Amino acid sequence: MSGKLFDEWVLGEEFVTPSRTMTETDVVMFAAMSGDYNELHTSEAFMKNSQFGRRIVHGLLGLAVSHGLLFRTGFLEGTAIAFLGIESWKFEAPLFFGETIHVKAKVAEKIPSKSKPDRGVIKLFLQVIKDDGTVIQSGYKTLMIKRKPS
Repeated sequence: MSGKLFDEWVLGEEFVTPSRTMTETDVVMFAAMSGDYNELHTSEAFMKNSQFGRRIVHGLLGLAVSHGLLFRTGFLEGTAIAFLGIESWKFEAPLFFGETIHVKAKVAEKIPSKSKPDRGVIKLFLQVIKDDGTVIQSGYKTLMIKRKPS
């Protein structure tokens, strides 16, 4: 267990994840898995005359990748018990094929469990950010985290 225990998280602390470039393969695999073959994501011809001028990555794929990037930090490795929810998630700007994203996270809340002393809940405010600094998504993710044994 190399991740941070509940007691080690500090209210207000911030961290940045590694980055990831979104590829054609990512979008094709997500479309196949989700069944979302909307032309916004799959047709260059359809998107040429759109407000974007080219295909965009699924918003939910960006959300899913943001969760994976959190785990690449190592902070949750072996200490996360459960993913509890998403609040106030906003899709703020498009993500295009070939663009690279990372996540900036800030600990917004820490709640020790009243019924189970071996765990607590942290709420992270996340921003999914493109390399040019554009915030494309933001919101809160809540996770249950192991505590130090008493």
